[in-house]
Amino acid sequence: MTRYPNLFQPLELGHVTLKNRVLMGSMHTGLEETKDWNRVAEFYAERARGGVGLMVTGGMAPNREGGVFPGAAGLYTPEDIANHRLVTDRVHQAGGRIAMQILHAGRYAYGPDCVAPSPIKSPISPFPPKELDEAGIEKQIADFATAASRAKEAGYDGVEVMGSEGYFLNQFIVTHTNKRTDRWGGAYENRIRLPIEVVKRVRAAVGPDFIVIYRLSMIDLVPEGSTHDEVVHLAQEIETAGADILNTGIGWHEARIPTIATSVPRAAFAWVTQKLMGKVGIPLITSNRINTPEVAEQILAEGCADMVSMARPFLADARFMAKAEAGQGGLIAPCIACNQACLDHTFSGKISTCLVNPRACHETELVIEKAGAAKTVAVVGAGPAGLAAALTAAERGHEVTLFDRAEEIGGQLNLAKRIPGKEEFIGFVDWYERMVAAAGITLRLGRAARVDDLRGFDEVIVATGVAPRDPRIAGQEGPNVLSYIDVLRGGAEVGRRVAIVGAGGIGFDVAEFLVEAVPSPTLDLEEWKVQWGVADPAVQRGGLAPGGPQPEPPQREVILLQRKSERPGKRLGKTTGWIHRATLRMKGVKMKAGVTYERITPDGLWIRTGEAGETPVLLEVDTVVLCAGQVPERSLADALAAQGIAAHVIGGADVAAELDAKRAIDQGTRLAARL
Repeated sequence: MTRYPNLFQPLELGHVTLKNRVLMGSMHTGLEETKDWNRVAEFYAERARGGVGLMVTGGMAPNREGGVFPGAAGLYTPEDIANHRLVTDRVHQAGGRIAMQILHAGRYAYGPDCVAPSPIKSPISPFPPKELDEAGIEKQIADFATAASRAKEAGYDGVEVMGSEGYFLNQFIVTHTNKRTDRWGGAYENRIRLPIEVVKRVRAAVGPDFIVIYRLSMIDLVPEGSTHDEVVHLAQEIETAGADILNTGIGWHEARIPTIATSVPRAAFAWVTQKLMGKVGIPLITSNRINTPEVAEQILAEGCADMVSMARPFLADARFMAKAEAGQGGLIAPCIACNQACLDHTFSGKISTCLVNPRACHETELVIEKAGAAKTVAVVGAGPAGLAAALTAAERGHEVTLFDRAEEIGGQLNLAKRIPGKEEFIGFVDWYERMVAAAGITLRLGRAARVDDLRGFDEVIVATGVAPRDPRIAGQEGPNVLSYIDVLRGGAEVGRRVAIVGAGGIGFDVAEFLVEAVPSPTLDLEEWKVQWGVADPAVQRGGLAPGGPQPEPPQREVILLQRKSERPGKRLGKTTGWIHRATLRMKGVKMKAGVTYERITPDGLWIRTGEAGETPVLLEVDTVVLCAGQVPERSLADALAAQGIAAHVIGGADVAAELDAKRAIDQGTRLAARL
């Protein structure tokens, strides 16, 4: 008897039955653009073998002008169709089903040939679009239909027509981007004409025995966005036009409200989908921040949707569904919604992967298989690098002993999990604990490993992490000065007025820790909606609260300082940095760049922000927190080398750069894969 009866209930779509209620949502990974179709096929096939009911590919452009960037993948030629056939055949051999997403970027396209309903430049792309005339609109409709028919020829089980997230079809729907006065603009019935016509033509092109999903923007989160009544009207028209199922789209890419980052509460938008339940006769899929079988099961049990979409959780663990069905939900590698290796890579033109699972999108290259001969392996340091190395080595059949001076595993992940909005790291560390136990790894905690402890092992891996960099500020030994470690571990007394030295990722984390109330809004959906200004689209057009964000008052007065003259937070994550900057602005945190630190006194921190001759000014603060970067902790590695004992050095002990867990886990996994 499954613990998740709703999750594993089949779903009838007329001509086809899906084996469970989970859709692997569309993700643009960049794999198709590599032209390595075996690699693409294996990525999807591994997830099909993992038991997901239906998958949707990353967005395939219907034409060149609709590509997200020049050279974006699509089905333009017979060769393209043959290449995609390799993918669909592999998925079907693995027992899965797969639909191709047709994505036209419209004004979001990163190319000079982009087109849109009106010539209004997007704030997130560089080129103003060309306004389509009647013939141009007809071409786009025809190209959608052609893409769908080619997808069917390539062996796909269906298509998803992308009508949300502020892409091309969505741009026609709202007056924010559609200023036309012809039959494609003006009244709402005119503005929804294009998506309806596209679905009609797609259905006509593929016939009845083919899945047609329409991804509908159910809450735009932009000015002049759709009302709930308009969403309902469009949903009903799309159903009539021939869609089999409706997927939920949340927010435009240009919206200033986070929708999928780790600080967004789990299932934060299931209520939006639920508002449409019962108003159409076809199934509804809900999406965004659903990352455990328990959350998915609860959504279905409460009647919020007929099906759930999870995308990035299948990067973290391809066997998500198989583990859930086998009662091993606790062993599912968790998606922590960090965006670091998936969306940040996508928007940087890199191949996507996963911080938690470096094999994601590298299945054919990073192969974990049993070792020819088992070895004894010592891993020193139970942070992300050491844990990744230990688990991978154990999976390959090696006998692993894991050392750490702390009483618990996790390393500086245990600091990250204390940051408001990063509560997902709690589950991440808990997962590591379960995996270490399941793998039979011997733990040696609570005492620093010495050279003599490591003699006799076949392989020694040093993952001792980092130490705080000494900023060498006069007076830093005073009682009003703390390290970020002192603050985040808890127990240290921090005053009401605080200066933070260092505005990198850790500095921002410490600032959020000091200004945010406990528990954080991430754990309270209603509070989070108020903080970010999310309203019911049945009451407020587009789902934007009229007063905008209304955060709780800050717990402290904080000023964030850095030596570099660039904008503080510039080097934060490409897709999440704006969220951290906005959060601190909402909390009144001041930020100052180009700072020279003169000295710390009982009265506060003396700084200069100009030339050397400038008179220093006093920042009257109660506490100074040092977040001035890190240096590798290599003392053990150096001691081993002095004794002639070979060791592999990984993670922060190798390179200390903003506590980069993504790099550390990847490095640890790859090392252990070749031992």
